[in-house]
Amino acid sequence: MKQLQLTREEERIFDGEMGEAQKIAIRLLSSLGDLGEADRLIPIKSAHISGVSYKNVGEGGIQFLRKISHRVSVPTSLNPLGFDIENGGPVDIDENFHTKQMEIVEIYKKMGVMDSFTCTPYYYYNEPKFGDHISWAESSAIIYVNSLIGARTNRESGPSALASAIIGKTPDHGLHRDDGRKASVVVGVKEPLDYTRFAALGLYLGPKLNRKIPIVKGQKKAKDIDLKAFSAALSATSSIPMFHVDGVTRETELVSDSPEEMSVGKEEIDETIGKNSAQQEPELIAIGCPHLSSEELDYIAKLVKGKKKIGPDLYLFTSREVKANSRAAVKEIEDFGGKVFSDTCMVVSPLSNKYGSTGTNSGKATFYLPLKGYGNQKVAFMGIMDLLRWVIA
Repeated sequence: MKQLQLTREEERIFDGEMGEAQKIAIRLLSSLGDLGEADRLIPIKSAHISGVSYKNVGEGGIQFLRKISHRVSVPTSLNPLGFDIENGGPVDIDENFHTKQMEIVEIYKKMGVMDSFTCTPYYYYNEPKFGDHISWAESSAIIYVNSLIGARTNRESGPSALASAIIGKTPDHGLHRDDGRKASVVVGVKEPLDYTRFAALGLYLGPKLNRKIPIVKGQKKAKDIDLKAFSAALSATSSIPMFHVDGVTRETELVSDSPEEMSVGKEEIDETIGKNSAQQEPELIAIGCPHLSSEELDYIAKLVKGKKKIGPDLYLFTSREVKANSRAAVKEIEDFGGKVFSDTCMVVSPLSNKYGSTGTNSGKATFYLPLKGYGNQKVAFMGIMDLLRWVIA
């Protein structure tokens, strides 16, 4: 079994010579390195921290943040909060939640973490390059950057990503090495898939593959936004840290010698969508899990332009930067009667304060929203066109 070897400088940090926060951080990384049989820590280019909403962090998490508070040493972005700081919403929250959430924000700001508050930091804020070693939490972003960009990160937790941000290093094991990135299952999918059906494929494959990295064949026309949907659903339902798509992603040569094989057809996709799609009219239509890109906002704006809104509330979720760079689309959506939020999302905001049923095209939200700790929602999972039929007169 490999033993993590620290440099002299790292040993000084480990012994507490550089302060308590750095000592906590490097000891956490050292323990993870030993578990992963890493023999060294390697420098990282960036970090991304999850578990930012007070709904997820709680009192214990705030105490940990106070204890480990230290200036980060690499560019570091943050996941969504429980509400939109500048505009409020998407639901009313109590004073205690607001106070505690803003305390979390202030702790991170003092540490030098950027106020991104998005699960898609690779749009504008924190875009890694192919081959970069990084330390990211947020499961949908981890699988996206490993697969679509070719950056290298293990499936980190919020605390381990924060520890790496402080030290500027991560243990060298798992997805940081070629062997850890090899596909061990070949998945044949002949039917052309759109955004929603890719999300359904992720919901279907996650429990069946669990930790095994797949290479998907038969989807050479897949777009980045489709694979973003696949990333989110697959990561929500499994511990899979990346995937390959034949003819699309950049590391398809990384396949084990004797991979398993399986096929997925129209029947499995239809059954997955049907199983997750309540047909009664939802109280809320929520789109943007993961956060929407400018391309997606433009598409939705064109669908609702000049139309009259009826029925359920329509909430869209994106990052501050995407919203600022999509002003025309946002105006069209809000003129229609929808609302575009940043800083937060449907999964980490307390939706159950107002809503009991939600319609969404997100596989990830379809998995999380019914859970009591997240939304306690009845969920209708379907494509954007089907969702908008509830709100367009």
